[in-house]
Amino acid sequence: MNESDARDALLVKAYEATPSERADGVWTEEDREWASRAALEVEGERAGDDAFIARRARLAAERICSRDRAAARVRRLLTWRAWVGRAAAVAALSLGILGDAIGPAQRINVLAAPLIAVIVWNLAVYVAIALRPILRLRGRDTRGLGPMTAWLARAAHAGMTTEREERLAPVLAAFARSWMQSSARLTATRVARVLHTCAALLAAGTLCGMYVRGLVLEYRAGWESTFLDGAGVRAVLTVLLGPASAITGITIPDAAGLEAIRFPGSEGEVAGPWIHLYAVTTAMLVLLPRTLLALAHWFDERRLAKKFPLPADDPYFRSLARAHTGAKATVWIAPYSYHPTARAVLGLNELMTRVFGAHVEVGIAPAIAFGGEDDIVSSWTPPADTACAAALFSLAATPEPENHGAFIDALVNRLARGTPLVVLVDESAFVARFAQSNGSDARRRTERREAWKRMLAVQGLEPVFVDLEARTHGDAQTALNAALERAATQR
Repeated sequence: MNESDARDALLVKAYEATPSERADGVWTEEDREWASRAALEVEGERAGDDAFIARRARLAAERICSRDRAAARVRRLLTWRAWVGRAAAVAALSLGILGDAIGPAQRINVLAAPLIAVIVWNLAVYVAIALRPILRLRGRDTRGLGPMTAWLARAAHAGMTTEREERLAPVLAAFARSWMQSSARLTATRVARVLHTCAALLAAGTLCGMYVRGLVLEYRAGWESTFLDGAGVRAVLTVLLGPASAITGITIPDAAGLEAIRFPGSEGEVAGPWIHLYAVTTAMLVLLPRTLLALAHWFDERRLAKKFPLPADDPYFRSLARAHTGAKATVWIAPYSYHPTARAVLGLNELMTRVFGAHVEVGIAPAIAFGGEDDIVSSWTPPADTACAAALFSLAATPEPENHGAFIDALVNRLARGTPLVVLVDESAFVARFAQSNGSDARRRTERREAWKRMLAVQGLEPVFVDLEARTHGDAQTALNAALERAATQR
């Protein structure tokens, strides 16, 4: 899908990952079904998954933005403005033309010509570009856009005045973060293209300014230095202007010739040959490389904008692809030292339906007894196309790394490559056992949650706490979506 469709898809994803009771009527389960049905009617059953998801995103995003003006505002905020690049290019060219500071006497110091700073700066940039792969290997990716991502996440909250907009602010903040992370490469390519174009136009403008002024003014070229003599100046100019001299045939004066044009004892000489030497040097070291770099980034930008690289293994998009084909999402639950009640099983099915949609099939394996983690047999292995595998524990149990942790390790070894694993901790039995009116149950729950978090952190997992016997699972839905995102990223 293209950039616009990808942005809409991530906007819709942010709303669909939010519990419907918190979406404040902006997006409901009925809307979700309507979007899939309408996209299927427009694209047809034979359309590819990308075409179906893109069409669905366009339809859903328009409905969301028509109901929530904040969503429309953030959507516009995150859209690239092409005029920014054009304005920057015009500014760079104008600055180059108007910024040619020759001096009131129309004298050019050949050791401090306006273009020397431009040439040196561009050489430094080329060195930085050459070192970028090394910096990235050291974890210093120069394409990182962390500060901009954080700013846009905050900007998602700006200007929201109504209570409804404030409630939906976290949804839009999540959309802003997701989009900036997904579009970081495209944004970096655009910024690089604009910067290379501006650098080339700045140098071109400086050259144009010098040549245009040279038509009506007489420039005199010479030099002055506190530390260098004629021989030293010739050595510097040979390194800097030697290639241009070889191309143009314009010779660089010897030491005696340079001493003859030394300021202030000399009036210098007509600056035309020196301007030509600097023009050719600038063309070789600035105009040509920067133009080629700008073109390379322009082609890369067009490719990325046309085929935006959204992760194909993202659980959300995999769920939409299954909805398109009518395939069921299989969720495989492995309880450990815990037998969920019938009501908890209903809550488990409701939670998975919220996350994976109506076409979900939840399978619950026989519970493994405490200490039986080494007895997992091959029949426990879920199928390779499992959408999600989950280890199910009870908060009433004290987490033990040598038992609960070992069970998770054994489970990981049984899963097919690429199958996401999440950890569900059911709080229903704990709540029923310690429910009190004095508030100590909340303290106990917090302490037990922290114990589970500490144990699972060692294995790089974060538990999803849910009261499966409760009627609402909004927090668990959000946490499970986040856990699936992390699992997909870590694979």
